[in-house]
Amino acid sequence: MRILLLACLLLVTAPAFASAPIVAAASDLQFALTEAAERFQEETGSEVRLNFGSSGNFRRQIAQGAPFELYLSADEAYVFALHEEGHTHNEGVIYAIGRLVWLQRSHRGDLPDPGNPLEGVKQAVAAHSNGQRERIALANPDHAPYGVAAQQALQSAALWESSAPLRVLGENVSQAAQFALAADARGGLVAYSLALAPALAERSEYVLIPEDWHAPLRQRMVLTRQAGDIAKQFYEWLQQAEAVAILQQYGFSTE
Repeated sequence: MRILLLACLLLVTAPAFASAPIVAAASDLQFALTEAAERFQEETGSEVRLNFGSSGNFRRQIAQGAPFELYLSADEAYVFALHEEGHTHNEGVIYAIGRLVWLQRSHRGDLPDPGNPLEGVKQAVAAHSNGQRERIALANPDHAPYGVAAQQALQSAALWESSAPLRVLGENVSQAAQFALAADARGGLVAYSLALAPALAERSEYVLIPEDWHAPLRQRMVLTRQAGDIAKQFYEWLQQAEAVAILQQYGFSTE
């Protein structure tokens, strides 16, 4: 009897789970999109499965046929490339403009002034010449848009080359934030949205990087050619006022 009941439960739940579309999302959305997806499920009864990672890696996986139905990139160039290759029906829409911050552990007592937000990097570089080694964290610029922005910010401050011995690269910006708060780190350049998330905010502090120190982080989402009805519904829901308000709570602006 128990075996029969278990089999019936599997028949009921498996199709429902299998129908939940898989969403590929930039890791700066880890907290904001999770909250949005939970709200979406409460209102519609439909579930989506969220995968967070670097935008560049997702772009490559989608081109190779990965079963993602909706793609939220931190760099719109990846979306444009997928569209040109025929993997999407259109070029999607911008859902947010991201910001970069300098993030460090709380209570260090040396949070940089907003007018000189990379002073911590300068101090770490100077200390390195005296034998100290405090890591500077950022996402890998090879495939993470926030890593590219971090590189550009360091170049704007003439600190890219001198900080090379101290840099530690995260696979994505979420991992970079973890590295930035490690005991051996001075701090790191990560997404504003992560700095505002309660899980990080309670043990860190930050200062915004001027927007003109790096190229705009224009974040675009698009449905892939594999998208089903629930993915399309979530895509539309993310463009509505309620979802926009959630993104704004995490420091994202919109055009």
